Amino acid sequence: MLWKTEFSPLLKDFELKHQPVIIRVNGFDEKAAQDFNNKMAAAQSTGQKVVPVVIDSYGGQVYSLMSMISAIKSSEIPVATIVEGKAMSCGAVLLSFGEQGMRFADPDATVMIHDVSSGGRGKIEELKADVAEADRLDEKIFTMMARNCGKKDDYFKKKVFNKKHADWYIDAAEAKRHGLVDQLRTPQLIVKVDVDIDFE
Repeated sequence: MLWKTEFSPLLKDFELKHQPVIIRVNGFDEKAAQDFNNKMAAAQSTGQKVVPVVIDSYGGQVYSLMSMISAIKSSEIPVATIVEGKAMSCGAVLLSFGEQGMRFADPDATVMIHDVSSGGRGKIEELKADVAEADRLDEKIFTMMARNCGKKDDYFKKKVFNKKHADWYIDAAEAKRHGLVDQLRTPQLIVKVDVDIDFE
């Protein structure tokens, strides 16, 4: 991803009080979710017009993903999602939450979608509860993804079902055909810093 910073010629020996926020997501756990949410909150006061979220992840914990989604939904600034390398499992879901027209993927990136894993252990009743919760999350996540992509609610659920619930790997071009990606490129991020002079 290209990076460019432009400064006003009027600026000299200055220090930015509010650095623009760019969020990188490599995993999904409690620490990653907390860091993501803190940065989303900080971005609201920088004056930036968009929050870039760069995804390069194998996935992780669904509940941490849900926390990140809540932060995106409450943001007053649109979020651009950018895939560099891979957006798998939770990463693919997060990708879908970029603003329409602002979901980018490197042409060589890989996206992977699959069912939620229960990871349950213990007694029979505990395992049943874990499976029921995994089913609930599956339904919720697949529906959210479908709606983000302008598809019917069961669109991605059916796709995974037809793959016999195996991991579903697709390249960036196919992800675009399914509505997960808008642009097959990584954008150039330009940070412009200017100065406004006033007199009292």
